[in-house]
Amino acid sequence: MRRTQLYLDDDLWNALHARARSQGTTISALVRQAVRERYLGNLDERREAMLAFVGIRKDRKDLPDSTEEYVRSLRRDTRLERLRKQ
Repeated sequence: MRRTQLYLDDDLWNALHARARSQGTTISALVRQAVRERYLGNLDERREAMLAFVGIRKDRKDLPDSTEEYVRSLRRDTRLERLRKQ
């Protein structure tokens, strides 16, 4: 975990302070939770989205029968060949 410093206007600080007291937590915890929800999203929603994405292109017809060969041809490195030509 890293430490950071924020400047909050009085209205925001008062709202966070009141919420922290009512929930029995700290302002820092509330800020971390809000940032996590805003920028990382809900973990369960992200997991659902990833599971929905898995296999989305399994029925592609434009790839050769041997997709392993196709992928290897895309990944084939020509760096050594280029260096030999120099």
